[in-house]
Amino acid sequence: MSDPRQSTRRQFLQGVAAAGAASILLPSANRAFGYQSPNERPVLATIGLRNQGWAITSKSFKFADFAALADVDSNVLGTNVEKTANSQGKKPDAYKDYREILDRKDIDAVMVATPDHWHTKIVIEAMYAGKDVYCEKPLTLTIDEGKLIEKVVKETGRVFQVGTMQRSECDHRFLQAVALVKHGRIGTVKKVTCGIDGMTGSPVIPVVPVPEGLDWEFWLGPAPKVPYRALPEMRTGYGGGVPLYSNGHYSFRSWHEYSGGKLTDWGAHHVDIACWAIGASATGPSKVTPLEFELACEYKDGYPVVDDRYNVATSFTIRADMPNNVEMIITSAGDNGILFEGTEGRFFVNRGRISGKPVDALKDNPLPEGAIEEVFGGPVSENHSANFVECMKSRKQPISDVWSHNRMLEICHLANIAMRLGREVNWDPAKREIVGDAQANAFLARESRKGYEIDV
Repeated sequence: MSDPRQSTRRQFLQGVAAAGAASILLPSANRAFGYQSPNERPVLATIGLRNQGWAITSKSFKFADFAALADVDSNVLGTNVEKTANSQGKKPDAYKDYREILDRKDIDAVMVATPDHWHTKIVIEAMYAGKDVYCEKPLTLTIDEGKLIEKVVKETGRVFQVGTMQRSECDHRFLQAVALVKHGRIGTVKKVTCGIDGMTGSPVIPVVPVPEGLDWEFWLGPAPKVPYRALPEMRTGYGGGVPLYSNGHYSFRSWHEYSGGKLTDWGAHHVDIACWAIGASATGPSKVTPLEFELACEYKDGYPVVDDRYNVATSFTIRADMPNNVEMIITSAGDNGILFEGTEGRFFVNRGRISGKPVDALKDNPLPEGAIEEVFGGPVSENHSANFVECMKSRKQPISDVWSHNRMLEICHLANIAMRLGREVNWDPAKREIVGDAQANAFLARESRKGYEIDV
């Protein structure tokens, strides 16, 4: 794909050199870098609109105005343009190509909810274009992509929120869980179990014509070029209205080419909270071991031997050896949620409840006043979008920052690498590389398809 904007990074750096790094990074320099008055509502755009794209957009109408939307599926784009117009009273501009949004100087920030394999390229280009970024979880397809994003956040000074919204929403249950651990209500933490559900495999999925309105070439983007596949049965419920079995749409999560299955889907939520609570948000495991697992198809040397069915793990129990001798278990079995176990008790938390003796004991021995705010780092925001907009104004990094997200997501990526190779991997959290295993280290990065490279 010919891209006349591939020099975005070079143009950014030339601008820094010409204007002086301090002045170009000041929020008040121009509209693209901040606000002309403290009461001004920021102008946003969303890239990727199906399901979560609409969810994060709709939660943001109270705090921002949306000037543009982009999606490679014209049907999804048209539907969400109309819904946005009805919600905010003004119709946003519509684009298939996200780069047209990045070219606009009137847009302060972008919200990105594309499939995972597109995240890194888009958010890096957005930051070099002077936009703040809210990107859905999981942030990256590989561990090395996370390092690239960290580099560009640091280089550009952009505000960057990751969509791990359990940190600010869900009636603050997860904030309470972190506070309970940090205030010693279960003593010394010995074990934390993250239940993240499994997923089903698929039958053989045939090659079929691309649905009308979907630009399949652009949907694939950095991923390998393959034909579109789908079966006739349609998905119902959340994410409905698309084929139940396909290599796109909602089912992208079931293919390692585009995502990491449940490990990076639900794992990005619960492993995040677990690491936060045990104080491991700036480090990582020493070892990740697949205790038992089943992949959706046969593998050889870490790669699926077929290309016509799902290929991520369908069931698994993974052990991560964490600092301070904490054992982390990530499993598809049992309740979806997090079980914290310590020397003086245990409790369970998920989006619907927080329960256990340490929770019951709060009735007579509540947490200190301000304990939840202490965890959050100040007054808790109304929702994840509100926190993002607040930080756009303050120029502080949001509650779901790039660095803590990447550290915990490394555990999830390592779990997938370990299952693909069928063996444990030893991890150096300081060097952020796998120890003594060149084959496993080769999975820390992936080459982008020609024409869709990441320019950093």
